[in-house]
Amino acid sequence: MAGRPKIFEEKDVVEKAVGVFWSKGYEAASADELLAAMGIGKGSFYLAFKGGKKELYEKSLQFFSETYDRQLLRDLANSDDQIKFIKDFFMSLADAPEAKIMKGCYLGNALVQLSEIDHDTKAIAATLLAKTEAIFTAVIRKAQQEKKLKNSTRAEVLGKYLINLWNGVNVTRRSHPDYEVLKEMLEMSLEVLK
Repeated sequence: MAGRPKIFEEKDVVEKAVGVFWSKGYEAASADELLAAMGIGKGSFYLAFKGGKKELYEKSLQFFSETYDRQLLRDLANSDDQIKFIKDFFMSLADAPEAKIMKGCYLGNALVQLSEIDHDTKAIAATLLAKTEAIFTAVIRKAQQEKKLKNSTRAEVLGKYLINLWNGVNVTRRSHPDYEVLKEMLEMSLEVLK
């Protein structure tokens, strides 16, 4: 006898779970909040996510990363000047809406929240963040090869620098969300991309 058919798209419920995890954090997100946001019952939840909340969280990290990186790659491909696009991308962090400022980076939050309690999920988040880093690194390497970037520091180091900047700015925005100060800090930090 077959079980009850799944009446939801996994991608849709995982996307809804991202919102709960992002605003509450992994530990504080309750099963009831997740189920309400996803619009499914406990039975359907455990049928789809046999690993429970942890499996859902890991899938939400994967979903977020893939969606984010796909959009980043699309935007970069449509840009006439990819280095300028990256600079503008970072500068936009200084004037993000208040709600986004207070949530920080989804993958960065996972690394911090789970650094001591769940090494497997922390490793997943680190791997996913490294994919975004690889996108930055590839753009930098290409710009260096085409002599569009004077900085000769290894592309891998500059890619890591940008991810470090990304995480640092997301923390700073939460503690000191002052547009002018953030703008000055970002302008100074992005001098490496000249």
